[in-house]
Amino acid sequence: MTSRREPLSLLLVVLGVLAWSWIGPHDRLTWWLEALPVLVALPALLLSWRRFPLTPLLYRVIALHMIVLLVGAHYTYALTPPGFWVQEWFGLMRNPYDRFGHMLQGITPALLARELLLRLRVVERRGWVLFLAACVALAFSAFYELLEWGAAMAYGASAEHFLAMQGDVWDTQWDILMALLGALAALLLFGPLHHRQMAAIQRKAPPNLP
Repeated sequence: MTSRREPLSLLLVVLGVLAWSWIGPHDRLTWWLEALPVLVALPALLLSWRRFPLTPLLYRVIALHMIVLLVGAHYTYALTPPGFWVQEWFGLMRNPYDRFGHMLQGITPALLARELLLRLRVVERRGWVLFLAACVALAFSAFYELLEWGAAMAYGASAEHFLAMQGDVWDTQWDILMALLGALAALLLFGPLHHRQMAAIQRKAPPNLP
């Protein structure tokens, strides 16, 4: 079963970044919009940890995703310093930090869906698991784009930093593409490691647990 030390360490790191992110963000509305997934996911993970602990791989990916969201919430995606470094190194036309964030937006739900589908025995065949996990990642990405549209309708120009389009008319399509590429890469590259970690949890779980 997942050791207590690593999830606790990841939790402390995320809480530290959360506290830093909250102090003096570039735009408070953007902070709330970007940090909301973290504020929702943290309690859910804490409540489920004892009964249904996730694999170390998934906890690490979720923690990384939360940190990326919180850094973007503090600076706004378009003004995040690491994005400017990458932009300068590769001579890009825009700050690409949001692209990395949307790639993680595909990786995290894809691995989470894969873990739930296999551990709860919703689907047995690996091909269907791969397909459905990728579909979940795409659906989550599309849902997030709808949330961005809703924020734009509700807050108008005040939501500009949250949208982080940076003048790109194809920003929505790029976001969904990056999520799909991230999901497929994670499912294919981390599949064997993920399966071994799930098998280890299953072997040590009490009989009444999934």
